[in-house]
Amino acid sequence: MIGYITLGTNDLSRATAFYDALFPEIGAVRLRESDRSVAWGMTGDSPAVGVCKPFDGQPATAGNGTMVALKMDSKAKVDALYRAALKLGGQDEGAPGPRGPVEMGYYGAYFRDLDGNKICAFCIGAAG
Repeated sequence: MIGYITLGTNDLSRATAFYDALFPEIGAVRLRESDRSVAWGMTGDSPAVGVCKPFDGQPATAGNGTMVALKMDSKAKVDALYRAALKLGGQDEGAPGPRGPVEMGYYGAYFRDLDGNKICAFCIGAAG
């Protein structure tokens, strides 16, 4: 159902450098770019995550209650993405670990990018 999402940025170069360094942790690559935006994904026809300067010309802000959740296929990838985000200057919003009822098997980690956008890396029922 999700085709792509975009996260606003006030500094496209800084945001692009953050995600260019972060997304190789999970095998995502840069798919497309313009003077206003850059997007990454696994393949050209998979859902993508992009950063962009707001089209209305107003400053980008992180939405209160807005979060992008990126599905991983292992706890190891959740851990790796979280660690890489913090190393790149992202802010901790919740260390990797189980969340919710044990039987659900949800494992997640939360961080904010350099523009304050909240990101979740998660897997459900994955082994290591």
